[in-house]
Amino acid sequence: MLLLCSNDFSNSTLIQDKSNTIDCKELQKILTRINFYMKKSQLKDAYHKLDESIRKKGLSFEQCCTFLHKLKHDTWQTKPVNQIWFDLFGRFMNNGTERQKVSAESFLRKFLIKQQKEKDVELEDVRQIFAHLNQLEIANVASSKALYSDSHMYIDKDHFEAYLMSAENDVFDPKKERFDQNCMTHSLSEYWINSSHNTYLTGDQLASQSSVEMYMYALYRGCRCVELDTWDGDYDAHGVPIPIVYHGRTMTTKITFSDIIEAVKVFLNFNSESYPIIFSLENHCSIPFQEVMAEQLLTILGDHLYTPSESTLKGALPSPESLRGMVVLKGRRPAGPINEEDNPEDGEIDDEESLLHTGEISAGNVDTAVSHGVAPELATMTLFHGTNFKNWDISIEKPTYHMHSFSESTVRSLSKQANSRQWIEYNRTHLTRTFPSGKRVDSSNYSPMVAWSNGCQMVALNFQTSDSPLRINDGRFRENGGCGYILKPCTLTTKDDFLKPVSSRLSIKVLSGSCLPKPKGQRRGECIDPY
Repeated sequence: MLLLCSNDFSNSTLIQDKSNTIDCKELQKILTRINFYMKKSQLKDAYHKLDESIRKKGLSFEQCCTFLHKLKHDTWQTKPVNQIWFDLFGRFMNNGTERQKVSAESFLRKFLIKQQKEKDVELEDVRQIFAHLNQLEIANVASSKALYSDSHMYIDKDHFEAYLMSAENDVFDPKKERFDQNCMTHSLSEYWINSSHNTYLTGDQLASQSSVEMYMYALYRGCRCVELDTWDGDYDAHGVPIPIVYHGRTMTTKITFSDIIEAVKVFLNFNSESYPIIFSLENHCSIPFQEVMAEQLLTILGDHLYTPSESTLKGALPSPESLRGMVVLKGRRPAGPINEEDNPEDGEIDDEESLLHTGEISAGNVDTAVSHGVAPELATMTLFHGTNFKNWDISIEKPTYHMHSFSESTVRSLSKQANSRQWIEYNRTHLTRTFPSGKRVDSSNYSPMVAWSNGCQMVALNFQTSDSPLRINDGRFRENGGCGYILKPCTLTTKDDFLKPVSSRLSIKVLSGSCLPKPKGQRRGECIDPY
């Protein structure tokens, strides 16, 4: 489709006379802005075919939009939709004239069933599609005028093109988008969970702003595992500690822990049936500040805070359905004094990030919260307990509420090892969270595919960066009504050797493209970026 906004049209550098109309020369500049290329001679010829009164007065914004549609329609020598139209339905109609329309019956049989391989679609569905398409306002550039009285019986080529580019023809299976409550009763380990990394940041990892609004942004985007990096802050006028959240040992700004909890509570007030929101706590606070954190969680969230009992820690993890409307904590829940095994991986300090903060790798850079211990009030609220990884044999035997966190580099390393199938076995009953490398100071993202294919549930991404990995994540969690929980396939949840995944090849043929953004790395020209 063509992208033209009124800002492009009314740009003062293009319209010098402030008339809100443009001539042929100014139109050429607009075409360059929206990456629509055609020879000046072609544009001039097309422009001079317009009515003389319009040429003298100039094109208004609405006239310009219609003219651009006409240019697109007329200048493509081999328009893809023409080829598709004729290949599917034939060039000529029964009366010998060139095909101008197609019936609902032919559309169903030749296109939806034979070409698109769609199932469970009936003639009445097609008639509803036709009725909707024929209500669309399409620029009168060719055969877009009504050719028939029954809008649900036929469509013409221009409306067929509109259908090809509409949501009804989306490559995404509409059945996958439907929410299925019947699949929400499995253990949490059997789901992919929409997860965010350093949720509070609005930009890069070193000097950007921290914002409470980013939690609302992530939650309304479908995220159900958010991260909070907690540190000791100041004291209020009464000497009460104020825990803060920011990217420690950087110049990012600070926000209070309580403001984040208040924001999440507001979200739950309006979305009380939401599936569980997991707080991934990267806890650097001393005991007094942790005690305040526990008090704020309990006071603000109230009944929305899930506090596991000792009996619920035995056996399989609870289901998303049983935790509906709750906030679940991921952090540390040591059974006794903190030891080497409880050295928290939720601190997310891998070798790369240690190097980022200090310039060298040393044992002193390991999470400082270890020396503080864990406040009992906070530990008893915590469900998921982060532990160090030694080998899969040991990890699999641990209680199901024990879990691991790995950086993307560790994910790549573990997936290449000969015993990588044990990781999938571990993820059948336990959770794994993965996160971007510390070298990604620009808040770019890694591909979530490797972690997902190994059964990792929480593949955390930087939600403030709309790059390809995040769009892949959006596509994954578009399923199941966008609730943030997707049941993993049986190849990742059962031990049946006959269900091993089989690779397949997907081929994509690009038929056309227009008004595309400037290629990455190209310096010349302006960029209209649809994302």
